[in-house]
Amino acid sequence: MTGRVTRTRWGFLVLASSVCFAFLPGPVLAGEIYYYVDEDGVYHFSDRRKAPEFDKVMVWEAGDYEAQVFELDPLYKELISRACATYEVEEALVLAMVRVESNFDKDAISRKGAQGLLQLMPETAQRYRVRNTFNPRENIYAGVLHFKTLLMKYKNDERLALAAYNAGAGAVEKYRGIPPFPETQNYVRQVLKYRDQYREYAKNSNPETQTATDSAHD
Repeated sequence: MTGRVTRTRWGFLVLASSVCFAFLPGPVLAGEIYYYVDEDGVYHFSDRRKAPEFDKVMVWEAGDYEAQVFELDPLYKELISRACATYEVEEALVLAMVRVESNFDKDAISRKGAQGLLQLMPETAQRYRVRNTFNPRENIYAGVLHFKTLLMKYKNDERLALAAYNAGAGAVEKYRGIPPFPETQNYVRQVLKYRDQYREYAKNSNPETQTATDSAHD
C-alpha cells in the first residue's frame, strides 16, 4: 500500500491518523504506517518501511480516538509528572510536546536523527549525558531539562522556547523570534493547542477541581 499527499510536516503529523486512514482499505486496526517527504514537499506513504528515510507513524486501534489520546501509559505519565515537578515545567505543556514530537512512541526516530519520546538529537542527548535515548526515563528527564534551559534563556516565553526546541536556539536568535519555517510555526501552534486540551482534561478529571469550579458558579 502506498499513497501521497502534500502538507507541511507538523500539520501532517497532527492529522496522521485521518490522513493515513484514507489510504487503508476497510476498517483500521492497530498497526504502523511509514512516510517520507520528498524534495517537493510531497508525502509518500507505505504500510512497510521501504527505505531508511521513511519515518513511522502510529495508527490507533479502532475506537474513540480522543479518549485514547488521554489514556497514557502509567509509566510515561509518572515520569513526565516527576520530571516536570523536578524542573518546574508545566506538565500539560510537556505532555503536549511528547504528543507532537513522537505521539508517545518511545522508539520513534525522525529523518534528522531525533530519537525517543521527546525526540532528542544526538548532540542534545550527549549534553545531558543520556546513555540510551530510547529509555523513557532518560529521554523524558533530559528533554524536560533541555526545555527548562530554553525557558530560562527566553525569560519563560513558551513560544520562543518551543521554537528553539524545534528549530534550535540559533534559528530563534537569527530571526529574533519564531523562525519563518512552516514546520516550526505549526509545531508551536499544535503544542500550545494540545497543552490547552491537557489542561482542560486535567481539570475535568480532578473531582476537587471540578467541585471547586461548580461551587464558584453556585
